[in-house]
Amino acid sequence: MCLRLLLACLTAFISSAAADTEYIVVSGGPAVRDFEDLRKPAEQHDRWWGNFIRTARVRMQEIHKTAPAGTHITWLVYRDGYVRRAASERQPLMQNIESVPKAYPFIKLVWFNTADELIRHINSGMNRWHTKISGFEYFGHSNMYSFMFDYSSDVYANSTCWLHQADLGRINGSAFARDAYCKSWGCHTAESMSRVWKQHTGVPLVGARGKTDYSHMHERGWHVGLSPGSRWIER
Repeated sequence: MCLRLLLACLTAFISSAAADTEYIVVSGGPAVRDFEDLRKPAEQHDRWWGNFIRTARVRMQEIHKTAPAGTHITWLVYRDGYVRRAASERQPLMQNIESVPKAYPFIKLVWFNTADELIRHINSGMNRWHTKISGFEYFGHSNMYSFMFDYSSDVYANSTCWLHQADLGRINGSAFARDAYCKSWGCHTAESMSRVWKQHTGVPLVGARGKTDYSHMHERGWHVGLSPGSRWIER
């Protein structure tokens, strides 16, 4: 009887430990309004500042409902982009973002300002011997080679802060669980970066071949769509 009890306790402990994972959601920053106003209306990306915030929040709610017990949801947000946009709009955007984990306590907000800080969190934000990354999702601007955290935020139609596929070799692949789910909700990721991501992490990165669509999201439950002719691909 004592042996059976010991085995039952050990099994429960192992199951609990196995479920102790981290799901990372990343939000890049929007363009500033002054730069967007230089574009033709049909070419403007970020008329609304919260494209990459509301979509991430809705997605984290979905993750919380379906993820196994013991899953930590961490939300990394590119801070400088929202500081600049807040100054441009004269709105308390930082407080708006910080209100999300207050309303949804299962979300842990972590600000970051550099790709180095993001990579550091992936590699060692938690003890990766015990807490593997079970999911990674990115909401923001991107091209086929990189996540662009500040596109048209610091420099018009350009980026000064990014995670390039050439940087992915600095990510420790053992930080990820073998069955981790990873997805980029940015444009063009599947055209190159997804392949390099899998080479270095060992897990696929779902991405778009073509452009993603952040317009009219309220009509589809705040989910990111695809532009005509685009499609999702798992590499």
